[in-house]
Amino acid sequence: MTAEAVPEKIGFLLQPRFSMLSLFSALEPLRVANRFGGELFSWHFFSLNGESVTSSSGIPVAVESSIDQVGEFPNMFVCASFEPEAGLNKALLNWLRRLDRQGAVLGGIETGCYALAHAGLLDEHRVALHWEARPAFEESFPRLKTSEQLYQADDKRLTCAGGISAMDMMLHLIQNRHGDALTSQVCDAFMHDGMRQPGQLQRMQTVERFGVRHADVAEVIELMEQNLEEPLTASELASFSGIQLRQLERLFRKHCHDTPTRFYLRLRLERARQLLKQTQMTVVEVAVACGFRSPEYFSRRYRAVFGMAPREDRKMAPELSRMAMGQDIPPGLESTSLQHPL
Repeated sequence: MTAEAVPEKIGFLLQPRFSMLSLFSALEPLRVANRFGGELFSWHFFSLNGESVTSSSGIPVAVESSIDQVGEFPNMFVCASFEPEAGLNKALLNWLRRLDRQGAVLGGIETGCYALAHAGLLDEHRVALHWEARPAFEESFPRLKTSEQLYQADDKRLTCAGGISAMDMMLHLIQNRHGDALTSQVCDAFMHDGMRQPGQLQRMQTVERFGVRHADVAEVIELMEQNLEEPLTASELASFSGIQLRQLERLFRKHCHDTPTRFYLRLRLERARQLLKQTQMTVVEVAVACGFRSPEYFSRRYRAVFGMAPREDRKMAPELSRMAMGQDIPPGLESTSLQHPL
């Protein structure tokens, strides 16, 4: 840096129940870059109203100011995790649009992309977000392109899946600004093997996630996951995988301790639970999105697996539940998104 240079400002807009791990995974590479390269970066925390924000772990984090006191800012990352839409309102979306008009780099960490999507700022960009939140996001914004990658780095947009992928995203930013040598020093300080490339997938492969070592069974599970909204029959699964139905059933009993049909049902119900807790979709809409044509049957199967009805389970996220019932919708958001108005 020259004598006249000032640190590049990196802003973090904290939303309620943000992930502390994601925030510090993004923050720490900037701190270490300053240790080796001088005062390259400064970081600043903001909230909607200027009050401290409590993370998902219950730890409050103080901020510098409310968003209405922030002038031009070169880089701003929205940090969210659970209930990413609960803190949104018209003022926040307009503020993000103003930053965009001023040429800021805008980013979303974990589910921070929800705010950018509602502001209409991701239309030309592929979006990375946590794999667990991706189905709900796609239901809300069907026209946007999502990614299974750890992070996406487009012109003026950076999004990541959260967790330690936030570190890789920030290492990418450091590399882009200050080169490979400094990035390697930062990686070494964290005993990190090196910046993971964005092309790496977020989730473990089917073999690791389900502990399934049989190739045919793993292939069928992947086929199930790709067809949750329009479920395939057991015969179709066997046909697509090129094995006999009876053989498929024997393989599932041996390697999954279940039948293909019950295993498939569980996958669909797990997806339904994600949608109930992370979107404003009605119970009927969730049922249809997970391949249940009868809401009554969906509710019975849901209760049998999770011990409570879908509506009861949704009450575990009270703010989201009220919004899904059409109550307490943040003012001014009714027409903020052509794709999925809140």
